[in-house]
Amino acid sequence: MGNPTGFLKVERALPADRHPEERLIDWLEVHEHMPEDGIKEQAGRCMDCGVPFCQSGESQYAPAVAGCPVNNVIPEWNDLVYNGRWKQALQLLHKTNNFPEFTGRVCPAPCEGSCVLGINADPVTIKHHEYAIIERGFEEGWVVAEPPSRRTGKTVAVIGSGPAGLAAAAQLNRAGHMVTVYERADRIGGLLMYGIPNMKLQKEIVQRRVDLLAEEGIVFVTNTEIGKDISADELKSNFDSVVIATGATVPRDLPAEGRQLNGIHFAMEFLGKNTKSLLDSEHKDGNYINAKDKNVVVIGGGDTGTDCVGTSLRHGCKSVIQLEIMPEPAAERADNNPWPQWPKVKLVDYGQQEAVAVQGDDPRDYQMMTKHIEDDGKGNVKAVHTVAIEWQKTDDGRMAPVEVPGSEKVYPADIVLLAMGFMGPEGGLLDSLGVEKDARSNAKADYDKFATNVPGVFAAGDARRGQSLIVWAIDEGRRAAREVDTFLMGKSYLP
Repeated sequence: MGNPTGFLKVERALPADRHPEERLIDWLEVHEHMPEDGIKEQAGRCMDCGVPFCQSGESQYAPAVAGCPVNNVIPEWNDLVYNGRWKQALQLLHKTNNFPEFTGRVCPAPCEGSCVLGINADPVTIKHHEYAIIERGFEEGWVVAEPPSRRTGKTVAVIGSGPAGLAAAAQLNRAGHMVTVYERADRIGGLLMYGIPNMKLQKEIVQRRVDLLAEEGIVFVTNTEIGKDISADELKSNFDSVVIATGATVPRDLPAEGRQLNGIHFAMEFLGKNTKSLLDSEHKDGNYINAKDKNVVVIGGGDTGTDCVGTSLRHGCKSVIQLEIMPEPAAERADNNPWPQWPKVKLVDYGQQEAVAVQGDDPRDYQMMTKHIEDDGKGNVKAVHTVAIEWQKTDDGRMAPVEVPGSEKVYPADIVLLAMGFMGPEGGLLDSLGVEKDARSNAKADYDKFATNVPGVFAAGDARRGQSLIVWAIDEGRRAAREVDTFLMGKSYLP
């Protein structure tokens, strides 16, 4: 604990966001930077709490109980930051997290949800300190490629280059194995590259880390789909082990009349094409779904829905509405949502802030169910028809939506974006590898060992556990790498 009275005397503070009107004309990151003195002062709020719940996320209890899934030793590096020992803080941070520049930007910070100070005050700004440490490391030139000193002669194929795949690859390369990462897109990064918009995670940040991993000896192969461009049998015969880290990329669809109309898109199609066109040509090629001067309806209230709102506003949409089937969260923790559970409270993210600045209101409408989508007579979307719902307990104890009579509403729409989450991984790859699936269509893999029913084939990240957070993906990639290393060498020295 750097400052014994910091948590008593210093209020929580974060760097300011760029003004919405300023950031809506570009695709740069939303947040400003905080001066070093301010960061040190905030790090001094970390208290001598005895048991640091912040650093111990447990997979079997997620997401009910918060805490850091990669087990960052948070109080220690907060103390180092407070005392200006940035290089030591970076070394400690990298011991548990391969990519703090990603989590420091896009992780929802379950660590802060379980911060002991958060019992009766605002929690420590842990996520921002993580960001500050890694960016200081890059600025000072402390983050450099560290190729392994020896090679084992063993080869591993990693399918998928999202956070789980990159974490597994980084750890396995560190153990001395020759690692090849296969990605079906044209750029490495998976969700980090094409799922998260540039204003939340600028793509040069992703490429910066990919370049380091390549310098360390990892081979990246893009535009290559396993089971199509390379057969599963060929892959298994050419490598000593295989890690499936493809993510959960099958989107949840909308079972509503009019779903087939033109103008209805899955969120990831909208976001992915936007980012690719931005990177390829700064949108000059027109190869994206343009919301300019369109009425946009986003169905889904999570982070992906927010990204659709922010992207549509940057296009210059006419209007944007975000429909959420769940109830509006409370402003503060409810009695049935005590610390250290993840706080289920209402947040106003960057997309909603921008909508308020442009439209005057929060774009979210809660407890709304889509009934049908209206045709303009030419096969295009014209409007979304909804009805308000209430959540009531059924005879078997489940909560189910019940329509409120007379609450029908019509939203004009030229584009409808479906952001309702994901069902699981695409089955073709698992089938081609002969990997069994669980009841949720995920790769069926041992809870602790990550091993599938196919010898030498492992699964990690969303492909194994279903849709989750970036920190769980990194954690799974790291733990799977340890099990692969043990499979190949009989034991592992990886953390």
